[in-house]
Amino acid sequence: MDPAPAEQGRRGDAASQAARERVPRIDPYGFERPEDFDYASYEEFFSTYLVILTRRAIKWSKLLKGNSGVQKSMKDMNRTFPDNIKFQKTADPCLQKTLYNVLLAYGHHNQSVGYCQGMNFIAGYLILITKNEEESFWLLDALVGRILPDYYSPAMLGLKTDQEVLGELVKMKIPAVADLMEGHGVLWTLVVSRWFICLFIDILPVETVLRIWDCLFNEGSKVIFRVALTLIKQHQALILEATSFADICDKFKQITKGNFVTECHTFMQKIFSEPGSLSMTTITRLRESCRAKLLTQG
Repeated sequence: MDPAPAEQGRRGDAASQAARERVPRIDPYGFERPEDFDYASYEEFFSTYLVILTRRAIKWSKLLKGNSGVQKSMKDMNRTFPDNIKFQKTADPCLQKTLYNVLLAYGHHNQSVGYCQGMNFIAGYLILITKNEEESFWLLDALVGRILPDYYSPAMLGLKTDQEVLGELVKMKIPAVADLMEGHGVLWTLVVSRWFICLFIDILPVETVLRIWDCLFNEGSKVIFRVALTLIKQHQALILEATSFADICDKFKQITKGNFVTECHTFMQKIFSEPGSLSMTTITRLRESCRAKLLTQG
């Protein structure tokens, strides 16, 4: 009989017992680990993950010490959430310092973007959610660097492109509203720019914004179009009552208020049904054509 399997089994049992002694029985969230919890596998995973966390922490520390002149462009930072007590100077701790660190580090990290108006509100929300500077920084990097590229670059080409893409989608799905906008010469950027640049912060209720962001991190930028189309389609009759340029702009302010956007669970169900099919292939095609058109216009 080959003794190797038995020996391997004994070593596995010893490794598992050693891991059980090192890993706390209660997890960081206060839950007891089950009896059949695989302590050895967890310890192996976490030791690998710890290397990543350590590498990120070192980079974060270096970014805070960097010097790129980004501070000069952060003049509007003190106007972030003036109605939030945690960002007021009398707060203890005051989150303005945390916000400054996150934006400063990001400016050093992504010097092609630096700091752009609107990023302060996004970073501020992330800080309120995570209560952690470094975590907020990495989430901001995911949004600005990966999910929404070119939204916050100096030319804001990604932002301008997506506003035009929304216009094309409205032509396809809600043509009466598109005709109204065109008939009165209302540019989409006039009515939806803050939706895009602030990701619905101070536009929709906090709970609804956070649920939209959950989907944004999970599914990507397509979610922004779903939200915008749902708001417009759900209130199509109201928008079509407009009889002037100013009236249209006012209607678009009205559609972001009321029970429809406050009842966040129902609203989130609607954004996945109301606009109908919305493939990434279609969005990519529209982005390419709209971007080309914008570049031609200079």
